[in-house]
Amino acid sequence: MATSLAERGVTVASGLAKGIDTAAHSAALDAGGRTVAVIGTGIRRYYPAANRQLQDQITEVGLVISQFWPDAQPTKQSFPMRNAVMSGYAVATVVVEAGETSGARIQARLALQHGRPVVLTSQVMRCDWAKTFAENPGVYVVHGTVELLEAIEDILSHQPTEAGLENFPDLALR
Repeated sequence: MATSLAERGVTVASGLAKGIDTAAHSAALDAGGRTVAVIGTGIRRYYPAANRQLQDQITEVGLVISQFWPDAQPTKQSFPMRNAVMSGYAVATVVVEAGETSGARIQARLALQHGRPVVLTSQVMRCDWAKTFAENPGVYVVHGTVELLEAIEDILSHQPTEAGLENFPDLALR
């Protein structure tokens, strides 16, 4: 999904965590696209440590954002706070996979509270929280990449544009 989005000029924003976040950032970079990492630590920290090289690469060719002091360590509270920043920053949030207590679920809830569209994959729809969220306006349920791209086109076509920024939509992929 990240590859397809990046190839269409959509900036992929994610949290630089293990799993989907790492895959989303890597795929966007491999496709020659733009990516933004919103991290849950200070800007001079690497968390998880395994993503140090990826964070450095994003710093060179993309953007790394942190709301925390430069040397701040990760805390239990910092990641939900990061998700709030990401949901407000991105035009929309796409949830690829998320359990009942996951950060991606938190971000989807916050995105709805921020008035941002949320895209849920059919895999996520197995969760009770996703079924409840799907009843809200601004929530898209997609089955595969083609439907995802259609949903994103619809979302982007309804976004107000600011001078010069219409060609750089950011999308949070979780």
